[in-house]
Amino acid sequence: MKKILIANRGEIALRVMRSAREMGIKTVAVYSEADRNALHVRYADEAICIGPAPSNQSYLVIDKIINACKQTGADAIHPGYGFLSENAAFARQVKEAGIILIGPSPEAMEVMGNKLSAKAAALKYNIPMVPGTEEAITNIAEAKLRAVEVGFPILIKAAAGGGGKGMRIVEKVEDFEEQMDLAVSEATSAFGDGSVFIERYVSSPRHIEIQVLGDTHGNIVHLFERDCSVQRRHQKVIEEAPSSILTPEIRQKMGECAVDVARSCNYTGAGTVEFILDENLDFFFLEMNTRLQVEHPVTEMITGIDLVKEQIRVARGEKLSFNQENLKITGHAIEVRIYAEDPATNFLPDIGMLQTYRTPKGPGVRVDDGFEEGMEIPIYYDPMIAKLITYGKDRKEAIERMIRAIDEYQITGIETTLGFGKFVMQHEAFVSGNFDTHFVAKHFTANLLNEGSEEEAMIAAFVGASLIQKKSNTNPVTSADMAASNWKKNRKEY
Repeated sequence: MKKILIANRGEIALRVMRSAREMGIKTVAVYSEADRNALHVRYADEAICIGPAPSNQSYLVIDKIINACKQTGADAIHPGYGFLSENAAFARQVKEAGIILIGPSPEAMEVMGNKLSAKAAALKYNIPMVPGTEEAITNIAEAKLRAVEVGFPILIKAAAGGGGKGMRIVEKVEDFEEQMDLAVSEATSAFGDGSVFIERYVSSPRHIEIQVLGDTHGNIVHLFERDCSVQRRHQKVIEEAPSSILTPEIRQKMGECAVDVARSCNYTGAGTVEFILDENLDFFFLEMNTRLQVEHPVTEMITGIDLVKEQIRVARGEKLSFNQENLKITGHAIEVRIYAEDPATNFLPDIGMLQTYRTPKGPGVRVDDGFEEGMEIPIYYDPMIAKLITYGKDRKEAIERMIRAIDEYQITGIETTLGFGKFVMQHEAFVSGNFDTHFVAKHFTANLLNEGSEEEAMIAAFVGASLIQKKSNTNPVTSADMAASNWKKNRKEY
């Protein structure tokens, strides 16, 4: 394997390219017209434009990706995450074209790409499941009876779904049919598949996922857990490894179950098995993501394993160079996703130019990004700017370093979630480890950020105006001076 095409963009494309370069492998970037000047395009050994800005005309067009491979002589494709990374049809066409896909087989993608078939595969290994239906609902009356048996509240979920789409919480039996119709309609619209099933609703869950690695020789290991419970709109925003609440016994059981789930579909490469953990610390299988995860850096930090390099080695047919007994947890890592979103307006995306963009540095700080000062945030793609990762000898040090790193991160020109990240790091619920997936709903309101930034802005305005007064020997600074200060008016960083 001498040349890899990265079928992605931004920070993940750069992240893959860096590991490939360390392995002496050439890289090919693909890019849309909107990404012509992107960092991943400049970093790669070769780059090919594959179409207009919309992803359905560029990054999601299978033929364009395969043709770019043939044109450049690339031996393999790394799909990153998102876009085509879990598309079984893409995986099959890549294989048919004689190109290596750095990822699992199309068959494994198909099994785990549907929540019902994934559950069926996992049940063969007696993996714990949330009580509910094991097949798609075809009879509403029978489904209602099953919901009564499971007990309300229940959750209606799309079989092909993700990101909270096609998902409905039903509090009482009278609302069941209406919510069922809405879930089916949303699932059909979002995924082209209206299949849904029901599960008991776990009211205060933790979202725990286990990283797995499998090779083509039948070896599968797990690399421990990540806690991804701080979410907004069912999307993760903060992740950490290891979890603050798992006991060694539960960790071992979850790890063994994750390996069995991977074994149930003959999984190869890097994947993630997701579980929910209830208030009694009982865990239940959710789904498997058949790709590299956004939050993979925290696992790399605590294990010392480069997951991208391992993906490439597995794709080359090599055996895993370590077994389960060789792996151990060292230290603690936290990742904060930095989005071009405004937490004060329910995390609505924000676009514009990065007028100031300076990343933090120092001990235990890693930034995976794909932007630099002066670049525009495009409207066509996910609004994530960067992933800020900190590592410490323990959770306390990792949190302290994250707060320091957030304070050092300078971004102006757009609104970001940096302030929200700092809010979480300083909140008693997070610090104590006593939180669940409802952290945002329970603890966060926009005014909490506004109060902090107003106070900081007034202090900054006072200091700035005082320095001006000292230099010019003018009259004393008044509150009116502070109110008129451009420092406060123009301050956009959190």
